[in-house]
Amino acid sequence: MQDHLVRALAREAGVRVIVSGNTELAQEAANRHGTFPIATIALAHGLTGAALMGALLKVRQRLAMKFEGSGPLQKILVESDNNGRIRGYVSQPMIDLPYQERRQIAAGLGDTGLLTVVRDVLLPELVESTVPLGSGDIAAELTFFLNHSEQIPSLIDISHTVDDEGNLQTVGGLLIQALPPYETDIVQKLRNSTQELPPVADLLNSGKTPEEIVALLFGSMPYKELEKRPLHFECGCSRSRSEQALISLGPDEIQHIIDTEGEAVVDCHFCHEQYIFSRAELEALIETL
Repeated sequence: MQDHLVRALAREAGVRVIVSGNTELAQEAANRHGTFPIATIALAHGLTGAALMGALLKVRQRLAMKFEGSGPLQKILVESDNNGRIRGYVSQPMIDLPYQERRQIAAGLGDTGLLTVVRDVLLPELVESTVPLGSGDIAAELTFFLNHSEQIPSLIDISHTVDDEGNLQTVGGLLIQALPPYETDIVQKLRNSTQELPPVADLLNSGKTPEEIVALLFGSMPYKELEKRPLHFECGCSRSRSEQALISLGPDEIQHIIDTEGEAVVDCHFCHEQYIFSRAELEALIETL
């Protein structure tokens, strides 16, 4: 099943639901970064959160979320836009924990720190919000952010399954959010229905699609499916952007790189793509300045 999310709306009840299945993009991120199991799982949860939060954006809007915790993973940074393009990385991808702790995101991220959400909503300045981490669970942190910072009754739940060796098998999530005038009862009603169902990842692992999970959540409640959106790992880096980054250093710094390194290697944090500029290419850059 291709990674995608589904947005659905029960207008009369005043609630929207988003369900994502995004195992492939999480596994691609893990492969690119060579993550150990706890980092793989934590990054997968972060990417799922980015997918769900990105589904709330309008056309051409983007967001970045940075989880900085007291745990050994240190930091998780993920980005998303309204087209399902997602990327992210974890600061310490090769940290490992005992098998029994690998399923606990808080053991890797830590339960103290900060969550910073930055949104490009096409205004002159970026919109930035920061809230303290309280549990180290990414879904719980995002739920707190939406309820307390955004003042929108919401619930985010993210889950995963692993194989017998503790490796990521499936990951997915759901977002339940009240619509204006923001009656909290409907969120609680659907929250109760989620507790009666298996976790999203278990349902995905059993063959259920996000569309079918949405139907299970709403039950007999009338709703309309608004969108099916493909999700994929995509980085905006390129050789030309790396070249511009080198040019911004100025001729003296480029010459210093030539004298000390002989070449420049630009390594993208998000996708681990490397762009190598030879001595001749660096000298040509200096001539353009």
